[in-house]
Amino acid sequence: MPVAEAAMSATDVLLSEGVILLGVAVAFVLLFRRFGLGAVLGYLVAGALVGPQGLGLVGGAESKLAIAEIGIVLLLFLVGLELHPARLWRLKRDIFALGLAQVVLCGLALTAIIFYSTDFTWGAAIALGLPLALSSTAQVLPSLKSSGRINSPFGEKVFSILLFQDLSIVPLITIVAALSRNPADAGGPPGWVLAGYTVAAIAGLVLAGRFILRPLLNLVGRQGERELFVAVGLFTVLAAASVMHSLHLSTALGAFVAGVMLADSPYRHEIESDVEPFRSILLGLFFLAVGMVLDLRAVAANPLFVIGMAAMLVAAKTAIIALLARLFGMAWQQALSAGLLLSQGGEFGFVLFAQAQNAYLIAPQAASLFSAIVTFSMATTPFLMLFARRFEFAQPKDRDDLPGPEDAPRGSAIIVGYGRFGQTVAQMLMGHGFGVVLIDKKPAQIEVSSRFDMKVYYGDGTRIDLLRRAGADEARLIAFCIDDPSLDGRVLQPIAEAFPQAALMARVFDRRQILAMQDIELAGVVREVFESAICMGVQAMQTLGVPPEEVEEVERQYRENDGQRLALQIEHGNLLAAKDLMYRPGRGMRLRARGDGEEA
Repeated sequence: MPVAEAAMSATDVLLSEGVILLGVAVAFVLLFRRFGLGAVLGYLVAGALVGPQGLGLVGGAESKLAIAEIGIVLLLFLVGLELHPARLWRLKRDIFALGLAQVVLCGLALTAIIFYSTDFTWGAAIALGLPLALSSTAQVLPSLKSSGRINSPFGEKVFSILLFQDLSIVPLITIVAALSRNPADAGGPPGWVLAGYTVAAIAGLVLAGRFILRPLLNLVGRQGERELFVAVGLFTVLAAASVMHSLHLSTALGAFVAGVMLADSPYRHEIESDVEPFRSILLGLFFLAVGMVLDLRAVAANPLFVIGMAAMLVAAKTAIIALLARLFGMAWQQALSAGLLLSQGGEFGFVLFAQAQNAYLIAPQAASLFSAIVTFSMATTPFLMLFARRFEFAQPKDRDDLPGPEDAPRGSAIIVGYGRFGQTVAQMLMGHGFGVVLIDKKPAQIEVSSRFDMKVYYGDGTRIDLLRRAGADEARLIAFCIDDPSLDGRVLQPIAEAFPQAALMARVFDRRQILAMQDIELAGVVREVFESAICMGVQAMQTLGVPPEEVEEVERQYRENDGQRLALQIEHGNLLAAKDLMYRPGRGMRLRARGDGEEA
């Protein structure tokens, strides 16, 4: 009976704490996203609010943090899935030169700052300063992935630094162990043994991936059971992490290697989609737990020290990383953006602070204080990311490989925006032999395009002076293929007046954007998903067995009906005009064969 009561009590606690954590997390994440501050800051604040130092609604923060660290492991596994070994080899200079320089210089600088601004010993300053050189993989990588920048030259450099930081955990643990004042640590493996373990473990994971995991995936693929893919994906991550953990190595590194081994597998996308939900949930729980372990009493006792040291941490890392990125070939604006993105302390700092505490290098109060500093620095990241994006896409004036459009040969057409939409338009025109000038304001897009031998010129294609330098006075067509909801009549009217001989075309998001252009004479306006949606509608009817002639008639009538609605909406300047023309259940067009062969 006592066992049953204990089990019931544990279930009650789990359910009640789960409801509280998820409820508060959802509320704060929605609120912080509403104000553009990002989900991470919402999780941190929610955790601090319900944790033992806040309202005390949820306990066991340390145990939750240990479980939630699996979210970081899953994140590194998913990143590894996107990186072929050949691509990693191409990034070796950024990983082992830029990454090494960042960890060493930032670690030494922060160690010196701590030693000379506090009364810590050199050993304690090293144990605190070196972990602060690491950045938050859990914050930066999701931002790069969600924005599609992880495969850009900028994203690759940032990722290379983060990857080396993860590799550096092994030597950092070795340094802390070497400085240890705890006799119990003497029985631990020396640094050279850990290095040997690392090489052996990576080699073992590579062999296991090739000779065990891939045949297993082929077998699961033939079964066609999605649940098995979920199980195999989680097994792969946890097995690789367990191997590394048993050898006192980085669990995230093991998961990353496992992901790289499956990067060229035909089942990569299936595994990625199955593992992603677990990663999202556990990563959110991780940041909740970080907020819960935040020692608010230590912050309240030393508020100026915590805030000042967090500000110094962010400023020092921003300056050093920006300088290093510049030395490794990045433009100043992008280098500063990289510095801002990587300026915070990282989640592995909590692990290394605990190790330093166990090694008697720092007191528990110091570990709590610097954990609070890391947390505060992580809280600045959503704000700094907003500035980072502006700097990343600012014009790199000192770059010789990003010339302005004044250097472009004159063509019949100017394409503004060379993303996935503009690429199709431009290449179709080029296929017919037209001269095309390509303009984009994202350096990352320009650099990626250069790999495919496409010359894209830097600039804001909505500026009249830039269009004139690109040859708009002679162009017959200017096509705006940019994803920009602010593109409207006020932007296009001056361009139409400045270049009356050029036909203007625009890509728009929806009907509302078309209504905003109603006073401009345009040669063509394309809703970006309209044609593809009709294409799927046609395929859907074909799949459902509708005769071909009826499919063609439905498509024709739908296009006519949509055109009538749009014309009336433009005439009245109201999106709700002609809403009675919309198809609805029970009121849609129906076709039936009549005896005389005519159709209703």
